[in-house]
Amino acid sequence: MEFRDLPALNACLNATSAALLVAGRRLIRKGRVQTHKRVMIGAFSVSVLFLVSYLIYHYEVGSVRFQKTGAIRTIYLTILASHTILAAAVPVLAVLTLYRGLRGRFDKHRRIARWTYPIWLYVSVTGVVVYLMLYQM
Repeated sequence: MEFRDLPALNACLNATSAALLVAGRRLIRKGRVQTHKRVMIGAFSVSVLFLVSYLIYHYEVGSVRFQKTGAIRTIYLTILASHTILAAAVPVLAVLTLYRGLRGRFDKHRRIARWTYPIWLYVSVTGVVVYLMLYQM
């Protein structure tokens, strides 16, 4: 694998994380606590792999500018800005949410998961969108 392949890998990792998050939420709503736990640990693990790959890519390659102009550039930059701002919160929220769940502090886990889930899902989905707009348009 070469550095130029990492953005596609990162998009796949983001998509996988999003799918696992949705599955995890469905599982807990069905009361399948142990399966929910395994799936959410999987989502966290995939997100950690994404972060490592993302940092390696940008360390080696640097920034990649969006080349399109006009309205599509404004749309891209708006998505990128919201994605970037919220992405900064995901590691802290995810670790805290996972920690509380694994420690059995379910009341506190539920309280923060209500915030973590939509933010983490949004960041995962918009990560794929940013990839598609930046590398596939």
